[in-house]
Amino acid sequence: MEIKTVAVIGSGTMGNGIAHVAARSGMKVILHDIEQRQLDNAVLTIGKNLDREVAKNKITAGDKSGALARISTTTNAASVAVADFVIEAVSEDIELKSKIFHSVDAIVRPSVILASNTSSISITKIASRTKRPDRVIGMHFMNPVPIMPLVEVVRGLATSDPTYETTKQLAESFGKTPVEVNDYPGFVSNRVLMPMINEAIFCVMEGVGTPEAVDSVMKLGMNHPMGPLALADLIGLDVCLDIMEVLHTGLGDSKYRPCPLLRKMVDAGQLGRKSGRGFYVY
Repeated sequence: MEIKTVAVIGSGTMGNGIAHVAARSGMKVILHDIEQRQLDNAVLTIGKNLDREVAKNKITAGDKSGALARISTTTNAASVAVADFVIEAVSEDIELKSKIFHSVDAIVRPSVILASNTSSISITKIASRTKRPDRVIGMHFMNPVPIMPLVEVVRGLATSDPTYETTKQLAESFGKTPVEVNDYPGFVSNRVLMPMINEAIFCVMEGVGTPEAVDSVMKLGMNHPMGPLALADLIGLDVCLDIMEVLHTGLGDSKYRPCPLLRKMVDAGQLGRKSGRGFYVY
C-alpha cells in the first residue's frame, strides 16, 4: 500500500519532530492532540526548526513552506480516519497508549499499520488492545527527531513481515536509518542507555563526583558527545524514571532499580530542560 498521509498522535517534543520529518519528506501529515494550543505550539516549533535547516542550507525556503503546508492539525480523533499510517507519540504511559490504540484501531482502515514511538513499553502488550496485532509495530525515534538518524523498529510477537518491511521503508523515506530489534523491555537503546544514566545519578548521590565531573569523564574519557546527566536533562528525568521502572518490572533484576535521587528529583519537579532545572539549571 502506498503511504501518502501519516497521522501523528501527540504533538509534544517527539510528535512534532516526527511530523516535521514526515512533512519534509513529502508526506501529508495529520497532527492530532487534545488541545489546539498544544498543536499551535507544535507548528511554531516545526517552523523554527525548519528555519534552522534553511539557515544551514539543508533545505530551501520553498521546502519549508511546502512542508508546513502539508501539515494539518486537529483535536478531532475521527480526522485520522483517512491516514495510511499512524504513529502514536504520547507520553510513556501504558494505559494511555493502550486507550489510544484501542480507539484508533476502530477508526482507521483495517489495512493501516499502527506504530508506537514508545521508548520502552511492550509493543506486544499495546498490540493486544487492537484487532490487528500483526499490523502493530514500534517506531522509536531519537530526540531531537529532525537531527538524529536512528529509528528502532520494534517487532512485537505478532508483527508480520509485511508490516516490518513497510515501516522500514517509511523510516528510510524520512531520511532515517531503521534498525530492527525485538520486543523486550527498553529494546536495545534504552536497555543500554538508561542503566548508564542511572549509574551516573548514583555517582552524584553517593558523592563520587559532581554532575559536571561525571559528564566530563564520559565526554573526555569515553568520547561521548554529551554527558549522561546532561542527556538525562534533555530526555526528561520523569521519562528516565518511567523507563527504569519498565526495565525493573519487566526484567526483574535489581541492577535496574531506579536511583533514589532520580525519584527525589522527579518528585520535586526537577525534570531537566523542560522544567528549567535538573542536574543543571536552564
